[in-house]
Amino acid sequence: MKKLKEERDIITSNVDSARGMGKLTPHKYRGAGEQTEKEILNVVVNKESADDLFEYIYEIAEINRPHGGMIYMSRLQESSTYTLPDIPDKK
Repeated sequence: MKKLKEERDIITSNVDSARGMGKLTPHKYRGAGEQTEKEILNVVVNKESADDLFEYIYEIAEINRPHGGMIYMSRLQESSTYTLPDIPDKK
């Protein structure tokens, strides 16, 4: 999220967590107690920026390495734009 903000000026992202296990986890370790925490990054952008941002995230998140996670893109059903008001700095 920090790189998205600093390098792409994107503030429409959110991180959630979930539990899961990898596809390559041996069967003997696939019990409910053997799951690990996973992070899920959601980013909302317009369709004109989507492909470029997909490539960017793929590269910086190193998805192409073994156990690098997964990435997918889907069309958003609905979204609202929220903006914060400009607040002058207190000096």
